[in-house]
Amino acid sequence: MKHIFAVFGFIGAFCVAAPAIGASAGTVALNGASRGGSANYATSSNTTTGRGYQGLANAYQMNQRNTYYMITQPDVDSACREKIYNCLAEYCGDVTVVPGQRTGRCQYATETELYNYAMLCLQKDTSVLLPQYNANMRTGAGGTNTAARLCPPYVQQEVMSYLSMANLATDLSKSHSDLCLQRRQELEAAMACHAVALAYGNETTSMLTSQLTDACGAGVPGGSAEMVTRFANAGNVGANIWGWAEKILNLEMNEKGEDWQMAVDSVLASYTNRMNLACGDDMQLNTASYSTSSGSSSPTTLQTVAALATGVAFPSAAPQVENPYQNQSLYMELETMSRMESIDIAYQIVNAAMSNSVLTQNDFLTTAQLSDMQTAYIRGTKVFVLRDDAHCFIVPVQTLTTAESNLLAQTFASCISR
Repeated sequence: MKHIFAVFGFIGAFCVAAPAIGASAGTVALNGASRGGSANYATSSNTTTGRGYQGLANAYQMNQRNTYYMITQPDVDSACREKIYNCLAEYCGDVTVVPGQRTGRCQYATETELYNYAMLCLQKDTSVLLPQYNANMRTGAGGTNTAARLCPPYVQQEVMSYLSMANLATDLSKSHSDLCLQRRQELEAAMACHAVALAYGNETTSMLTSQLTDACGAGVPGGSAEMVTRFANAGNVGANIWGWAEKILNLEMNEKGEDWQMAVDSVLASYTNRMNLACGDDMQLNTASYSTSSGSSSPTTLQTVAALATGVAFPSAAPQVENPYQNQSLYMELETMSRMESIDIAYQIVNAAMSNSVLTQNDFLTTAQLSDMQTAYIRGTKVFVLRDDAHCFIVPVQTLTTAESNLLAQTFASCISR
C-alpha cells in the first residue's frame, strides 16, 4: 500500500513540474529569436552582433596593413630606387657634401662603370622586393618578386640620377672650400684692377703701376704683386718687335698697343676661369667689343719709314666698312636640345643653321635659336659656343684675330675647339 502511494506521488510531482519546464524552454526560444532579430537589423554604426565589433576590427586591421605597405613599398620604381642607390653607395660611398667622405674610386667614374656594377649588384639580390605580394609571388618559379628580376630596367635612370647628385654635392663642397673663397677674393681684386687698367691705360708706366698697386696690390685681400704686373703689362707689345718699333718712331712709349683693351679683358678672364675651376661655378666675362683697327687708310709711321728705306710705296690698307652694330658680341652661346657626341656634329649643326631656313626641322636647336644665330652672324658674331649636358664646343664662322682667339681660349678654357 505504501508503494502505491509513492508511485502516485511521483506522477503528481512530474505533472506539476512539466509547465515550468515548458515555460523555460519557451523562454530560451524567445531569447534566441530576439538575438536573431537583433542580428538581422544590426548596422556597423550603432548595433553589435553576438561577436561585438569584429567586422570593424577586421576592416581596421586590413586598412592599417594596406597603409603600411603603401608608405613603405608603394611601387616597383620606388623599391628599386632604394636597392640601386644602396648598390652605388656601397661601391662609391654615400653622396654627401662633407669634403673627404666620398670614396676616391668614383671621383672620375664613368656612367658605364657605375651601370655595370649596379647590374652585378642586383644580380645577387634575390630578396623579396614587395612584401605585400602573396606567398605564391614570393616563392614563384624564377624569383618573380625579387630585386634581381624587377629592378634592371631602372638601373640606367638611377645611375644618371646618382651622377647628377654626386656632381651637385661636388660643386657644393667646392663652393664651401677655402680655395674657393681665396679665388673669389682674387677675382674681386682682379675686377678692381681691370677697371683701373682701362682708366689709366695710357698714363705713364709708374702712374699705372701705382694705381694698380692701390687697387689689387699685395696689401689688398686677394691681390698680389703678380696681379699688378700682369695688368700693367697686358697692353704692352713687348713680344711684337713691330709694335715696339712703332712706339719708338712716334716717341709714345706710354701708349698701349693695338687691342690692349682685349688684352686686359684676357687677364681678367684668366682669373675668372681660376675661380670657376675652384668653386665649380660657370661665371662668364661679358665685355664690350672693341674695334681692332684704327679706321683710317693712311699708312702708319713704320710703314712710311719702311717705304723711305726701300724706295717702294707701301700699299694702303683697305677702307674699313663702318659696322652699325658696334656692341655685337664676339661670340654667342647656345644650349642644344640633344647631346652632341663630337665637335664634327657641332660644326654640322652650325653649318645647317647658317644655310637652312629657320623653319627647317632641327633636332638640336629651336626655331628661335636658329633665327638668333642668323641675326647674330649678320651683325658680326664670329663664334658660336654650343653646349649640352656633357660637352662644350667652339665653332668659329669667321676669321679671328690673335687677340680674339686668346680671349676665347681663356674665357672658354673648358670647351673643345679644332
